[in-house]
Amino acid sequence: MRATAINHVSIPATDVDASCRFYEEVFGMERIPSPNFGAPVRWLRLGDLELHLFHVDEQPPYTYQHFGFEVDDFEGAYRKLKELDAFDKSERFRPLFELPGGEVQMYFRDPADNFLEIDWPDVSTLDRSVFGDDLKKLVDVFPQNEENLRAKLFLRAAVEA
Repeated sequence: MRATAINHVSIPATDVDASCRFYEEVFGMERIPSPNFGAPVRWLRLGDLELHLFHVDEQPPYTYQHFGFEVDDFEGAYRKLKELDAFDKSERFRPLFELPGGEVQMYFRDPADNFLEIDWPDVSTLDRSVFGDDLKKLVDVFPQNEENLRAKLFLRAAVEA
């Protein structure tokens, strides 16, 4: 037996409705029916996958556990998240990193303080002037060894090549 796919990701929220609105309004996710689990739960369509929001009474501890997803307009997502002041404030995870392979990662937090990442496959398709000093090359911030330089964030593209 082996796992074949990820079906959904489930994250906590102290205000499930506010978090649901955030994902609907910022990312155009579609709310879909969810079963009654005896506490507030919202399911959202994320392409062929699902994002599940579940109610918690207390804010979970600050963490860097996260999931990454893709968008159709990376620059638009950047502008919207900047407008909402949603970028993570730590030095370790700057808003944007260009990876050695040319992929780009953007880190932010949702209204429930969940840490999230948006991924883009090719920095050369982006207008760097949109991001100013927020876009840093990972290799300029953290040393990369030979194996690090071979890392691929988008496995589909690596398999197709």
